[in-house]
Amino acid sequence: MDKESKMYDWGTSRPYNAYSNYFKKVFGQRVQKLSIDAGFTCPNRDGTLAFGGCTFCDNSAFNPSYCQSNKSITQQIEEGIEFHQWRYQKATQYLAYFQPFSNTYADIDTLKARYSEALSHKNIIGLVIGTRPDCVDKQKLDYIAELSEKHYIMLEFGIESCYDRTLQRINRGHTFSQTKWAISQSKTRNIKTGGHIIFGLPSETKEEMLNEASLLSELGLNSLKFHQLQLFKNTAILKDYEANSQDFYLFPFSEYQEFIIDFLERLSPEIVIERFAGEVPPRFRANKGWGDIRNEEVVSLIEKRMMERNTFQGRLYKQEIRGN
Repeated sequence: MDKESKMYDWGTSRPYNAYSNYFKKVFGQRVQKLSIDAGFTCPNRDGTLAFGGCTFCDNSAFNPSYCQSNKSITQQIEEGIEFHQWRYQKATQYLAYFQPFSNTYADIDTLKARYSEALSHKNIIGLVIGTRPDCVDKQKLDYIAELSEKHYIMLEFGIESCYDRTLQRINRGHTFSQTKWAISQSKTRNIKTGGHIIFGLPSETKEEMLNEASLLSELGLNSLKFHQLQLFKNTAILKDYEANSQDFYLFPFSEYQEFIIDFLERLSPEIVIERFAGEVPPRFRANKGWGDIRNEEVVSLIEKRMMERNTFQGRLYKQEIRGN
């Protein structure tokens, strides 16, 4: 790694701003997320905006077995701790991750009850709240800001794309302007914000996807998750693909590896990288995808290739702090 990379204090010699190192700096130890299904839905599922949800979505592909809305939040936390203890034996503190669907899509009293139940557990030190940009308002953000004064709170927004035509095609039901508003209002209140973006959505060119690095950098996000588009069985996007395969580009891993490094070079070095790619059980996939490659291997191969290319996150990022 060259000398220029050392101007970024990530607390590591790794060539990107890694989530695991960020957690160690914040908490001084390993802290594990516990997924919680609190029974929320989405405005593009219940008819408020649309029906059917996002065309790519199958939440069951990402939920661990203990994460079920027919169980109380406390029960899910207890079972989640037991579920994770065999693998993460050093973890003694946890974040309740309100993951499936839109976890701010309810009245303020409902949110207070569900968040408070999670925070009342002795092993829970904070919340990660997955939601949509159009499912927050000033009242909800004010409340979440109050919580963040005493607890670690992260609002994780499903951004998916920076292009309105794509958002419309995948039935998101919101615009990129709404994304910018939600993140800006959160940052104004000192709420930590994360984002989720998908690469390979229909009709987006590689150059357009790379351009999202600068668009996302301007938002002031604390962290980002990257997912390659995966086609799940019984989803609307699979039907779209079958009818319009020419509009899609499903990255082979070798090409995705180079692409994600190109993207990281253009991305603000201040943004923590939570995930490079998505991983789901094979039974959900409609195509082979990357086969049986695991996330640990994806991370290792991308990091190794970054070293080979002698590059790092933010190398091509231009902003006044870089003196460009």
